[in-house]
Amino acid sequence: MADTATPIELPVIDISNPHDPAVGKAMLEAAAKYGFLYVNSKGTDFVTEDVDHAFGLSKKFFASPTAEKETCRITPNNRGWSGMHTETLDPEHQRTGDFKEAMNFGDFKDGKAQQPLPASLSPHESEIYGFAQLCNKTCNRILNLLSLGLEMPEDFFTTRHDPSAGPTGSILRYLYYPSIFSPAAASYKHDKDVRAGAHSDYGSITLLFQRPGQPGLEILTPEGTWAPVPIIPGNQPDAFPFPPILVNIGDLLSYWTDGLLKSTVHRVVFPLAEQRSPNPQDRYTLVYFCHPIDATELVPVPSEIVAGHRARKAGLEGNGAVGFGGGAGSLEPGKRPLTAAEHLESRLAATYGFTKDE
Repeated sequence: MADTATPIELPVIDISNPHDPAVGKAMLEAAAKYGFLYVNSKGTDFVTEDVDHAFGLSKKFFASPTAEKETCRITPNNRGWSGMHTETLDPEHQRTGDFKEAMNFGDFKDGKAQQPLPASLSPHESEIYGFAQLCNKTCNRILNLLSLGLEMPEDFFTTRHDPSAGPTGSILRYLYYPSIFSPAAASYKHDKDVRAGAHSDYGSITLLFQRPGQPGLEILTPEGTWAPVPIIPGNQPDAFPFPPILVNIGDLLSYWTDGLLKSTVHRVVFPLAEQRSPNPQDRYTLVYFCHPIDATELVPVPSEIVAGHRARKAGLEGNGAVGFGGGAGSLEPGKRPLTAAEHLESRLAATYGFTKDE
């Protein structure tokens, strides 16, 4: 996969004050135009040690024997380990499954995982839970600001994402993408295979933590081309204690806002620089997929800004917004609205081949 395109420039937003309407407007603008933005790591409750430790646990898990990882293989509830080529995020176009491994952690209850943990991670249950809690807190700040940007009550989104009010589809995910020269990528075919196929995310918002020197993420532009996303914006590594968190809008916020917020299509590739490097790095990322309570109905939110967008929707084509997603449809007349759980079930079925009965 080539990466000769110009990297996209995305805004960096400070969310240290989640009650500032001006910040909410800036976030709304970025979410409507790009579907992606950076959150300055200085404006969160994360410290460098939190992120470094989580990456360390991820590496420890993926280095463990396959037989150990098999004890927690992924199930239809989207929790557990998925091996190389298990996922197919773009089944219409992919020749083979994604070149990656993943480990998914669902909701915790009273600090305890509601799924089997492998031997390499079971001693670290409280640390995994703590990192997931920090992710959830960060998502609440972002959701709060988006509510303000849409001129709605601050808690409109956060109350619908409160795990104490019911189960959610939220997932903390460890991801491992072997380098192009690893044995796992021996069957890689140029211009056909990718590390993660083109897709939009299934939930409300996604947090992505990356490591310097491990690129690969690209997003789809309105022109139908792929633009690399820098790990550190503006080539300013000293401006942040660790690479800023990359945030993107998922399908559900696109549904909720009748397509105003963009659930932008993206993928992960083997960058051309890696293909030419004598010492390519494996790529590790930490991802938090924020989902609402399962029973939440996906209907347009009570926002005058969304209503205005809906009224002029036919004239919005070619407005310079980046990409497109799987959640930009409006509710069809006479049909019951989807719930968050139903939407997630349909996307997981396409990704893994799970059936509804499973």
